[in-house]
Amino acid sequence: MIADKAYSHRSTRTALRDRGIRVVIPEKSDQLAYRKSKGSAGGRPPTFDAETYRDRNVVERAFNRLKGWRGIATRYDKHARNYRAGVVLASVVLFWLR
Repeated sequence: MIADKAYSHRSTRTALRDRGIRVVIPEKSDQLAYRKSKGSAGGRPPTFDAETYRDRNVVERAFNRLKGWRGIATRYDKHARNYRAGVVLASVVLFWLR
């Protein structure tokens, strides 16, 4: 799972690791400072793969392009199946037919 700093809490990381999900989340600066202030009792820093994290922008850009479609951005559809159909249609037009 690749996520931003908003999901960097220890409980989130632990829950994902317990499920066998590999985590790539940067550490917040305040968490980093707190860990370093504790010295050797602060523990090891969480692993972070910068190469994998760079790929996160591809997904973010895809979501932003989908939100360019007004019906998807505002979610006019009442039923989830209709909304999903709109997302699939927009995805086909934006990514497969280009």
